Amino acid sequence: MITAFIRRLALLAALASLGACTTALLPPAVAPLVAPSASVAQASRRLDEVARERAAAESVFAASEQLCYAKFFVNNCLDAVKEKRRSRLAVLRAIEVEAERYKRQAAVDQRDRDVAQSVKEFEQGEARMAAQPASAPRVAPERTAPAPRAMLKDRSAEHAAKQAERVAQQQAEAPQRAANARAFEERRLKAEQRKREIEAKLAEKAAKAAAAAK
Repeated sequence: MITAFIRRLALLAALASLGACTTALLPPAVAPLVAPSASVAQASRRLDEVARERAAAESVFAASEQLCYAKFFVNNCLDAVKEKRRSRLAVLRAIEVEAERYKRQAAVDQRDRDVAQSVKEFEQGEARMAAQPASAPRVAPERTAPAPRAMLKDRSAEHAAKQAERVAQQQAEAPQRAANARAFEERRLKAEQRKREIEAKLAEKAAKAAAAAK
């Protein structure tokens, strides 16, 4: 009778111990709730902690599994140990998924900010170039004044030569001015296109965020 009483006490103790192990476990159908990360540094720390905690959980599971074989209710003990491991790994996985998602989104946001800043700087540079006055046509250096007798004779010829030189210079520079105007217009159109693409992308992200918040 004493032996039966001792066995009954052992059974009650085992059941109580099993109940204590399972009361804090997470049900399989319930997704763990994880507080969102507040920064990339915090997300990185969480990933490091998950790696350490996962290794610790596996170590505890291996040690607990060995202890179960020394108990009377081996299968019940093993089930409790496995369930405890499953619950802990589910929580760690939820933390890991949230931290990785935060870091990916942070990288995308930073890339968008960099692109937007590049477009802004490009547009500012183009605006400064457009605001600068066109360079004045180069004027040939003045020639040394001829002697008084030759001045009256050569004045008309010199004026005609200067006019012809100015016209020739303007004609020679016309293709370059036209090319510069076309290049500026192309840069402006590309900048506007990039700006529209970025604005559309930002609007799409805002819409997705609003839809996810509902």
